[in-house]
Amino acid sequence: MNTESSLDTIIQSIEQFKWNNRYDQAKNLALESLKIHTDDYQLYEELADIYLFEWDLKKASEVLAIAREIHPESGTGMYLAGYIATASGKFDEAIRELTIANQNLPNNSEILRNLWWAHVMSGAEAKGILLLRRAHSLAPEDVMIMNDLAVALMTLGQEVEAREILKTIGQEEMFDTLKQIPLSHSDNPSS
Repeated sequence: MNTESSLDTIIQSIEQFKWNNRYDQAKNLALESLKIHTDDYQLYEELADIYLFEWDLKKASEVLAIAREIHPESGTGMYLAGYIATASGKFDEAIRELTIANQNLPNNSEILRNLWWAHVMSGAEAKGILLLRRAHSLAPEDVMIMNDLAVALMTLGQEVEAREILKTIGQEEMFDTLKQIPLSHSDNPSS
C-alpha cells in the first residue's frame, strides 16, 4: 500500500470514529499516525477538529498552525481557522478566513453556517441570513442548520416560517420557548 492510500485510509478511519462520537479513538489514531506521517497537514487538521470538539481552542489553534505552515492554502485549514476565530470572538478574522474557505470549498453547508454566525455577530444580520438560507438549501435535512435558521427567523420576526422549520425537525415545542426569549444577535442559537 502506498503512502497516499495509507493516509487516505487513516483519514477515513479518523472521520468514521468522529462520526460515531468515538473522539478518543480518533485522537489516538491521529496522534499515532503523526509519529509516522509527521508532515501530513490533513492529520494535523483532523487533530485540530478533535480538539475543537473537546472545546480546547488553545490546542486546536496550536495544531492548526502546524497544518497551515505545511499547507497554507488548505480550505479545511481556513475553515477551522475561521471556526476558531468565531469561537474566540474575532469575527472580522473569522469572516476573512471563512470567506476564503468558502471560495476554496464552495457549496459547503458547514462553512456557510459558520460564515452566517460570524456575519451575525459582526452586525451584518441580513448578509448572514442569506448565507444560512444557502446552507439550508445545500443541506435541507441538516438539523443544526434548520435549528439555527428557525432561531434566526424568529429574531427577524418571521415566526410562521420559523414554526414550520421547527415542526419539520420535531422541535415545535421550542417555538413557544423562543417566543419568550428576547433574541438579539448577541445570543448564540447554536449553543
